[in-house]
Amino acid sequence: MTISARASDDEPQPKREQWYTGSLISPSGPQFKAGVLGIEPYLTYNQAVDYLGANGSSAPMDGGQRTISNSTMVKYGLTDHISIQIFPAISYGWKKHDGNTSGLKFGDMPVDFLWRFLDPDPKRYIPVMSLFVGMLMPTGDYSQLGRSQDGVGNGAYVFRTALVEQSTYELPHDYTLRLRMWGTFRRAVSSAQLQDMTSYGTTKGFVGRGRPGMNGQTGFSLEFGFNQRLVLAVDMVRDWSNGSRVWGSYRDGRRIDRIGASSGDWMVAPALEYSWSPRFGVIAGASTFFAGHNTSLTVSPQIAVNMMF
Repeated sequence: MTISARASDDEPQPKREQWYTGSLISPSGPQFKAGVLGIEPYLTYNQAVDYLGANGSSAPMDGGQRTISNSTMVKYGLTDHISIQIFPAISYGWKKHDGNTSGLKFGDMPVDFLWRFLDPDPKRYIPVMSLFVGMLMPTGDYSQLGRSQDGVGNGAYVFRTALVEQSTYELPHDYTLRLRMWGTFRRAVSSAQLQDMTSYGTTKGFVGRGRPGMNGQTGFSLEFGFNQRLVLAVDMVRDWSNGSRVWGSYRDGRRIDRIGASSGDWMVAPALEYSWSPRFGVIAGASTFFAGHNTSLTVSPQIAVNMMF
């Protein structure tokens, strides 16, 4: 998945204080005050329903990949402009004809520093601008797997960066609209040592290395406040990824050095937010791919609780 911290850290509202949890996909900036702790646990179900081929055509899948995961965003304000953020996740997966994971699996964990370098001024239409810089830590299983479903990591350190813009607008009849736009980029800075069955698709008897391909995401989100507590949110997202490289040999002497096909997708994620205070709220919705190539068409209902302390 994706840099994906969402928190109700919007700039003050001129007419009334609008309460947000943040949309499902869009990243938010650092906390607006030092010492503020944000915690947002997500419960997500993913199901692949079709496969989008090289030319974007859809092909039915006989028992696609299914996953239940819990990921928790934890973000702490080090200063009024800089925060640190981690996003640990555990999951359980299964697939027809391919078994299931051997238990709950801890995935690779992002660790990011967030810097808000431009403070907002809604009256002058100046937005919030934030920069993310971090690393994906290779904490998930990826090599010498007992089951193919156990491969939830990539074994490499991956540099992550993102630029996020956020602005809020007053609408007639005391409504509000919040816009976020972002772009992310990720590149592996190390390779993974591979042996036998791995998350890179190798099987027993293989020894070599693997490196995930560069990937990124661009998108925007809109959040329309019906009233102080209730918000309709939608994300529109474009993902892209270069293929992973695998090189090495099998015990029988076969050598491989291959790069997987690139992939991409378009995703939409509508959701409803409800906040019962400025610091506590819930969001529920679903994300789904509607176009792409060399990727599974996945539907992902999810729910999260946003808490600020």
